[in-house]
Amino acid sequence: MSTDAYREALSRVLLLTPDEQLQLLADVAAVLRQQLPAGPQHSIMELEGLGKEIWQDVDVEKYIDEERNSWDK
Repeated sequence: MSTDAYREALSRVLLLTPDEQLQLLADVAAVLRQQLPAGPQHSIMELEGLGKEIWQDVDVEKYIDEERNSWDK
């Protein structure tokens, strides 16, 4: 898109009400989702074990007790 066409489109969008602008944004996003290739699907399980080294030398029970007691102060 040329800069002039972009500026023209933007100037027309600015004439719309905020509700119309939001609807236009949703419509444009829907069009783009259909045009773009689907990305890879991920699973929450891919995060399994991530950051485990942080907890390696931590006494979990002691940590939980300290956190619970910190709310009492």
